[in-house]
Amino acid sequence: MSGGRASQDASPNGLHASPTELRQSPDGLHASPSELRQSSDGLHVSPSESHASPAAVVEADSAEQQASPGARGVSPTPQDAASTTSPRSARQGANVHAWVELLRLPALFTVPGDALAGAAAAGARPNPRTLVAIASSLCLYEAGMALNDWADRAEDAVDRPHRPLPSGRISPTAALAAAGGLTAAGLALASTAGRRPLAVAGALAATVWSYDLVLKRTPAGPVAMAAARSLDLLLGGVAANGDIRRALPSALALGTHTLAVTTVSRHETQGGSPWAPLSGLATTAALAWSITRDGTERDRQPGRDRRLGRDLHAGQDRHAGGARQPGGARKQPGRDRKSGPDWQSGGARPPGRAAATAANLVSLRGALAAVYAATAARPLFHAALNPSPQLTQRAVGGGIRAMIPLQAALAARSGAPVTALLTAALAPAARRFGRKVSMT
Repeated sequence: MSGGRASQDASPNGLHASPTELRQSPDGLHASPSELRQSSDGLHVSPSESHASPAAVVEADSAEQQASPGARGVSPTPQDAASTTSPRSARQGANVHAWVELLRLPALFTVPGDALAGAAAAGARPNPRTLVAIASSLCLYEAGMALNDWADRAEDAVDRPHRPLPSGRISPTAALAAAGGLTAAGLALASTAGRRPLAVAGALAATVWSYDLVLKRTPAGPVAMAAARSLDLLLGGVAANGDIRRALPSALALGTHTLAVTTVSRHETQGGSPWAPLSGLATTAALAWSITRDGTERDRQPGRDRRLGRDLHAGQDRHAGGARQPGGARKQPGRDRKSGPDWQSGGARPPGRAAATAANLVSLRGALAAVYAATAARPLFHAALNPSPQLTQRAVGGGIRAMIPLQAALAARSGAPVTALLTAALAPAARRFGRKVSMT
């Protein structure tokens, strides 16, 4: 145009407006000074209103562009909704995820089985005190997790800088405070179950703190961690008022597995020799064999199984015509209830049913032992072939997950199939959440 370029961009479409001509609408309609289509909704303005300065037109159009989608009559897109997320909400979500990573929450699914297997091995049924023992164990376990990262913060800054403490997502002071608070909560919960549970929980807490602060990098480290797992199982036994001596074999089995896993974990950041995974494989095979073999009398529940044997013999004698009294007289079936329950009246199981129950327990115990061996052995075998940090970490994670079927198998060996099945039901959840947050 002649006379110089006095027009300015009036819309995002790049249309130009001059004093004599203004292309205002997106469909290319021309507006004369006597008529101007001012907006996309077809509103008309008077000639006096059409003489707005180019700067005013630009400002109005910019304000329209910056308006929210809802204000322009357009439904918000997912991108618009995401852009409106407040920074505070984003920070809170990141902080929660950092704590989940610090405490390794998927590993919590391996804790309830300790108390459940301990109660079964001690010859007691789970009761409300068992739930208290589980809650106490969860607190002490998470205290150990927070304390572990606090003690390893300098090492993690080199080997695993993505961890919550070296990355700065959680402060060391907060992690140490969490460890102290969770320890106090675990001891307080154990005290509500009695003095004996409190004593075992106190020994467990002392072992956890000693391991993280002193013993972890010494030859006694794996032994201390194994002792902690064994004490956790015994905590469930004493909380249920069971015989703690009968729970010792199961505690020893769980501690042996923990010893092997902890030995492998000492090489998870830098790799190492294949001897640690190979020893873990040997330990897994030995434990699986010990669980599948016929249970001895000490592994059974002290009251129920022995009473079952007496009742079976008494039922067979009565079914044959009555048991002989000390004076030579025969006692008629069902006449003297105090001498023992009659299996025909429901006091004890009939011989055929007892045999079927025993066979089912053997099958359940064997199946759980096979699941335990498969869960632990496969990643250990891979780490033995190639002891790289990545495969070693997988072997450690597999060993942690294998604790659940091991606990279930120990409960089944103690004659508690329901407890065994409840414990085994935790394995899928541990595997699922373990894919999102590392257990190691």
